[in-house]
Amino acid sequence: MAPTLRSAAGSDTGRRRSMNQDSAATSARLLALADGMGGHAHGEVASTVAVTAFLDLAGRLADTDLSGVDLLEKLSEAIEDASARLTALADAEPEMRGTGTTVVAFLVDGTRIGVLHIGDSRAYLLRDGELTRMTRDHTLVQALVDEGRISVEEAAEHPRRSWLIRTLQDGTVAEPDLFEHQGQIGDRYLICSDGVTAVLGDNEIREVLAGEPERAGAVAKLIERANAGGGPDNITCIVADLVEESAPTEQVPLIVGAAAEQAGGT
Repeated sequence: MAPTLRSAAGSDTGRRRSMNQDSAATSARLLALADGMGGHAHGEVASTVAVTAFLDLAGRLADTDLSGVDLLEKLSEAIEDASARLTALADAEPEMRGTGTTVVAFLVDGTRIGVLHIGDSRAYLLRDGELTRMTRDHTLVQALVDEGRISVEEAAEHPRRSWLIRTLQDGTVAEPDLFEHQGQIGDRYLICSDGVTAVLGDNEIREVLAGEPERAGAVAKLIERANAGGGPDNITCIVADLVEESAPTEQVPLIVGAAAEQAGGT
């Protein structure tokens, strides 16, 4: 029996945006989500570049035994690659300057999971019915909360609650949070853009993750509820379960959102 991460993903433009600037991708060893910065040039390109760099990493490691591999080092290499690609695009096309995106990525080796995070997209863990936020937003209001200058309740209503202080952007050195997580069989993970968390609180997210056994069903319900709450932004989710399989089958890579559209998908 081998621990295996099985996932589903979905993306929706939402009710108030004219285009989707989110991208996500999954494979047998990788989960990656990027939310292109809507106030900046070509956010859909930035998110596509980011998830493509992480998919390329997964492709290079496809036949590699990861047991002796530093997962965080590999994730660092991927975000450096994405940064270089964005910078090259901006150098070649001046209208691309200022392009940026959030990123959350998992690199998976059985129950050992490397996690990379920058921006305000989030990762959650549901274990034994309890929901835990794995990432901490890189926003101005979160920094103010951490410093004790405002309360969590005040942060939820702060006029600058979406002001990012760390992102993946052209011409800059990315400074992501990196950590290793030890999973357990039965764990369920959610990676999502702020189109979900701007509308749904932790209790509602937990209700969906705990109440819907099918991964694709949980993704669909989260998107449906975020849209029902006004759908103010693009909505993208990955739901993944850590399961044990006697003979794991290869999971075909899945790409959704802007990256799928850029590739001619749906």
